[in-house]
Formats: sequence, structure tokens, C-alpha cells
Amino acid sequence: MTPRRLALVAGAVAVSTALAGCSVVDGLRGQGSARPSVSVSPQSPPPGTQGLDRFYSQQLAWTGCSGAECAQLTVPVDYAQPTGATIEISVLRVPAKKSGQRLGSLVVNPGGPGGSGVDYARAADFIVGKDVRNRYDVVGFDPRGVARSSPIDCLSDAGLDAFLGADPTPDDAAEEQQFSAGAAGFAASCAKNAGPLLAHVSTEDAARDMDVLRAALGEEKLTYLGKSYGTYLGATYAELFPQQVGRFVLDGVVAPDLTSAEINLGQAEGFERATRAWAQYCVSEGDCPLGDSVDSVMEGLRGFLADVDASPLPKTGDGSVPALTEGWASLGIAAAMYDQGAWRTLVDAMTDAVDGDGTALMQLADQYADRNPGGGYAGNIMEVIYAVNCLDKPESDSVPEHEALADAAAEKAPTWGRYLAWSSLPCGSWPFEPTNEPHEIRAEGAEPIVVIGTTRDPATPYEWSVRLHDQLAKASLISFDGDGHTAYTRSNSCVDDAVDGWYVDGKLPEDGLRC
Repeated sequence: MTPRRLALVAGAVAVSTALAGCSVVDGLRGQGSARPSVSVSPQSPPPGTQGLDRFYSQQLAWTGCSGAECAQLTVPVDYAQPTGATIEISVLRVPAKKSGQRLGSLVVNPGGPGGSGVDYARAADFIVGKDVRNRYDVVGFDPRGVARSSPIDCLSDAGLDAFLGADPTPDDAAEEQQFSAGAAGFAASCAKNAGPLLAHVSTEDAARDMDVLRAALGEEKLTYLGKSYGTYLGATYAELFPQQVGRFVLDGVVAPDLTSAEINLGQAEGFERATRAWAQYCVSEGDCPLGDSVDSVMEGLRGFLADVDASPLPKTGDGSVPALTEGWASLGIAAAMYDQGAWRTLVDAMTDAVDGDGTALMQLADQYADRNPGGGYAGNIMEVIYAVNCLDKPESDSVPEHEALADAAAEKAPTWGRYLAWSSLPCGSWPFEPTNEPHEIRAEGAEPIVVIGTTRDPATPYEWSVRLHDQLAKASLISFDGDGHTAYTRSNSCVDDAVDGWYVDGKLPEDGLRC
């Protein structure tokens, strides 16, 4: 089996879920009734949504769920067949703290594709600023195919373990053919096990769901915070429904005109930059196990991955994972790149790993994969990321083409180039044709959109935020000179104040603001 593409999920997802203190799953079953915190005015379907009146006119039945409010939103499986089958989208609302000064609903998406907006919204106190929290209901939804919204399931837990732990960087023709067979096998498993929804989990489908949610919340315009892949979802929404765009913030951008190959290369270069920043930290700590300069640390890291590829570490601290392979080790290292707060953890994990103990590195990989120590997965992001990406962008199934891309990527990103270049091959064998093509989005007629880019973001390189900003008809760019994935509410008051002012006061941040 092949490793998945590195998820474009905001690093805040796992942190926010942990801070929330408990799972939302039980709460979604309902714990008594909860009165709606606001009256809802019926909304007319926007132009281009003929035949969808029954969805746009629905009233959400909110029930209490562990201090929040939960509901189910009904949407069609196929928007081209609105009288056909339907599914339920799980929604969670955390009411504004100052209901008398409430400004409306702020819909949030943490990224992925495959991140749970329900879990993200539950951590409302940590994902938005204090003034925003006071004035807005924070609303999250699990996009179709994700978590509690008719989840896509391609592999058994054991099969997913094998998929993630497999060799991610084939070294010769035999390994390339094995990799290709695994990629096709993953796609075939999704076709067999995921059901008819698999053909309808594109980003455009999710964006249409989000507009139905807007109407059900009683909002004439959508106020939105999208991080990482959530920026692609937000930009797609703005293209489809420009007149319904309210105060939008897109943080850590995936530009919609990027091809699959450009995404792979851009992420490889982004992770290379982030890893070099970690290497500098490792050296400055004085106890770096891989070398005494940035270049020697990077070379040592590549050497470690090559060694683990040849001889996986037998000690993982997890009886369900018999050995720490290159696949698992790569995920563990990548996990620490999302937030510099994890850099010390990675130094310690690498110190143990070079001594033959992969326990700490496996724990990082578990966090990245939303995997429970000892086996089993808390969510299905590792499968959804393919289900969505493969519908959103065309991909070649040519092994020689991917080999050439891997060679070129390795020139620019020696540590991550091959890993990322091979990662999207399963989409070349996907059972459904892509429903979209990479293209620029201008969102003519939309309100100005705030775009944020972090200069050393590993998963969504800064250049992508500039790229989308330059394409949008009206946009304001905030640049954060820093490390880690995304910027808002992570570490910088300059960014936070600008975003909070936009949401609360409608004050558009200065275009070109640098923080």
C-alpha cells in the first residue's frame, strides 16, 4: 500500500480537540432539548439553485450536546438530482457569549480535506479571538463523507495501518510497480466499500452544502473562517455564491488553480523549509542527535529515513504496529512541522529513534493520523483526503511520469520531494472522473476576502496565499513572518487583532499588512 498525501489540515485541529476536553460523538446523540439561541428568518434559494427549495427552507432542530447545540442538516446526495437520495450533515453550534450583542453565525472549517468542523467548533474558545467569541455563534459542520456525516470508509483499521506504514519512496522498478499496485488497490477498496456517496464528496458539493447551512442558520450572507484546505472550500463557495459572501478569512491558502503536481512540489518545498527551521532549532538546543549544523542535521535526517526504510525499528511502544517503518517515521516527523511548539518533542523523539527506540516518533505519527495508540482511528481523514482530492483535480496513473516528477522534486526538496511526488498516485486509478479542473477564482461580486499567509508554513506555502490574493477581485493580504501552519489565534497579536477587527467591526485589514 502507498502512503497518503500529507493532509492540508490545520495543525490546530488536534490541539483544539484536546483542549475541548471530550469527544463530541456522544453529544451528537442528543442530551435533552435546547431552544434556538436566535430566531431564524427563512431564506430564498440563491440563483442557480432551482429545485432546492425544500433544503433551503428547512429549520434546524437544535438539541443540547455537552454544553453546545447540535443539529442535522439534510442535503441531496447529488445536487443535479435534488429529488433523489439525501444525507444528513452533522452541525454543532457554540452560542455567542454575549447574546445581546450577537452579530450572527461564524461558520468554521479546520482543513483536511477530512477535518471535523464539529470538533473544531467545540473548541470555539481557542480558535477565535475573545471579541469574536463574545459576538458570534461559532458553527462547525462535518463535511459530507467526514466523521459523523455519512463517513467514507475504504479500508479496515489494519488495512489503513498497512497503507500508512508502507514504503513511501520507491527506489527501483520493482518497488515502483509495488507502489503502483498498492495505489490502485486503495482506489479499488474505496470503490468497493465507500458506497455511492464516493462520487459526490467534491469540494463543490461541500460548498453547496455550506450554502444550505447558511440559509438554515438564517443568515443572508455567510461569515466564514477557513484554514488550510478550508481556504479552498471557502474560495469555491465564493465562486459559486459571490453575493452570499460576508466577512471571509482564508488562512493558509490552497490556491484553486494549483495542479496536483504543483501542490506536491509546493508542499515538498514547504516542508523542506520548515524542516530546516526545525534543524536550526535542534542545533541551537545543543543536544541535537543528527548533527551540529543545519546541513548536517538535514543529511542526518535523510540518512535516518533511508536506514529505517532498509531496517524498520522493532520498538514502537504499540503492539498493533510491529515496526516503525519509513512511512510511519515520515508522518511523525511531518506532524512536528505544523507547530513549532512540537519541535522539542521531535528532538527528543529523534534522540530515541537514532538509538533504536521509535516509540515517541510513533506517538507523533498517531497524532498526525488521528489514530488511537494501540490501533483504531478516531476519524477518517486519512481516507477522505483522497476521496475529495481525487474528485477535485485530475491525476496521471503513469509510473514513469511520477518517477520523473519525484526526481525533479528531489532536486528542490531532497528530504520531502520524493515522498510528496509519489503521494497522489492513487488518484490516477480513482473509480470516478474528476468533477473539477484547476482554475483561477476571482469571485466577482463578492465582498473583500481576507487572505493570510505564513512565510514558513510547511503544508500551505506562503506563495499560495499571495497567488490567491492576486486572483481574487477584492482581497486583502496579511503576511505573517513565522513558522508553523496557519496564523490566526496561533501566536501573533498583529494577525489576531486584524482578523478580530474585520469580524467584529467590519474593518478590512490593510492590504499588504505584515506581522
